[in-house]
Formats: sequence, structure tokens, C-alpha cells
Amino acid sequence: MRRPTAPFPLAPLLALLVLGCAAGEAQGDFLAGLEDLPLMPGLSEAPSGRTTFETPDGRIVERNAAGSVTRAAVLRFYAETLPQLGWQPAGEGQFTRGSERLRLDFAGGAEPLVVRFLITPG
Repeated sequence: MRRPTAPFPLAPLLALLVLGCAAGEAQGDFLAGLEDLPLMPGLSEAPSGRTTFETPDGRIVERNAAGSVTRAAVLRFYAETLPQLGWQPAGEGQFTRGSERLRLDFAGGAEPLVVRFLITPG
């Protein structure tokens, strides 16, 4: 008895599906769950550094990213990019938008530089 065959091979289709999902994640233009906070090229988000709380006063969000970038380059990127998304400068590495405050903190002097993004009610 002969087995019925599929109209097209499934292996190539599955491979394309897996590669497509991986490519979508790799693009990562924004930090996970934050469509209003871009991820600077050269930084990679740390999945273990994700915290999100909703409070009566607003959200509290923490994300961590690291990469072979300089503190000056990070500050420059966000100073140029965030105002286009409604964030207003409020000091070095700090921004406000509506009732929220965003602060960029840095850890590590050598590579990789770790950047902590903290959003709190303003």
C-alpha cells in the first residue's frame, strides 16, 4: 500500500516559517512590549531584565540592554530619536512625556555597556 503524499514538501515550508519568525525577532526595532521606546542599533535587549507594573498613577517599566557602544553614543541616539516619539528632554539621560518619566542608567565601564531603561509615573 502506498502512502499518500503531501502536495508540497513540508520541510521547506517549516524552515521558512522558523526563519521568518527569527528574523522578525532579530529586527527588534523597539524594546519588548514598548512600541514607544526604540532599541538603539548595537544594543541587544536582555530578556531577563524585563519588569512591568501597572499602578494607579501609571506604569513602571524596566528594560535592560547591552552592547559594544559608548555612553555618549547612547545619549546622542536617544536625544535625537525620542523627541520624535513625544519624549521631551529633562536632563542628561532623562525624558518626560505626558505623566511619564524615562531615565537611562548605565552600568559597566568596559564592553559591553549595560543600559537600563526605567519608565515611572512623572
